[in-house]
Amino acid sequence: MTVETQGDTREGTSAAGPASPTVLDRGRPASSADLRRRADWIRLGTIDLIEQAGLGHYSSTFSCAEIFAVLYYHTLRIDPANPAWPDRDRLLLGKGHVATGLWPVLADLGFYPKDWLRQFGKLGSPLNDHPNMRLAPGIDFSSGSLGHNLSVGVGMALGGRLAGRDYRTFVLTGDGELQEGQVWEAAMAASHYRLGNLVAIVDANGFSGGGPTSAAMNIEPLADRFAAFGWRVSEINGNDVDALVETFDALPDPSGEAPVCVIARTRKGHGVSLFEQAPQAWHLGLLSPEQKAEVVAEISGRMA
Repeated sequence: MTVETQGDTREGTSAAGPASPTVLDRGRPASSADLRRRADWIRLGTIDLIEQAGLGHYSSTFSCAEIFAVLYYHTLRIDPANPAWPDRDRLLLGKGHVATGLWPVLADLGFYPKDWLRQFGKLGSPLNDHPNMRLAPGIDFSSGSLGHNLSVGVGMALGGRLAGRDYRTFVLTGDGELQEGQVWEAAMAASHYRLGNLVAIVDANGFSGGGPTSAAMNIEPLADRFAAFGWRVSEINGNDVDALVETFDALPDPSGEAPVCVIARTRKGHGVSLFEQAPQAWHLGLLSPEQKAEVVAEISGRMA
């Protein structure tokens, strides 16, 4: 099922001069129904790409489909015709294994031709299980080993401050990723440097690759911990597009001094009964033809 792009196109300006007329500005109009359909469209695209590759991350990607939908079709200031535009908002994937859900979005917005999707997972393809900034337009930093991208985000946000630019740097992390010590060093640095232009989004779905997050290393209470590091914290239902829109629309001006953490409580495998009932089993896997038909019918039924 095809879902039409919801963003509008506007002229913009930057410290470096006029921006491209294809700039997608912040706060683009998109209804709640549009964004919910877009999240399910991301799920369907993920299923197709994983089938093509022969293996992939379903449940981790499904938990953050609404986050992708709201960020890319409403919130982010980006220019698909000029991916390196200095004043674009940045998005870094700490949980880089969910890039499968991002590839259809970037193709739809025009960062690269849609026929690139047919190469996903193949040798030499610019689109792989984890994003590579040197191969794929629209990727602001690479991922592989988790735990690094909040540190990189701190550097990008600090660089924006030093250059006098007003872009925001968003970093999407998983709650399992927060077990990495480097993340908390970055959290401490972000408040030390008063980076109000940095937004961490925690996809808190309760699971890491090895099982329930709390069983490996308890990281709760997340809100209190980020607040103790000097962050401004919001805790929301991360599978609710209305809550996401309201939260991102209310972000303080990037010139502020407190970094922002959005704790998005999500359900691993959200939107598909099969995945929700056994989220860990579908962290990495491949649907059988019969399972795929069942899952696609469930998602498509909501989109009808």
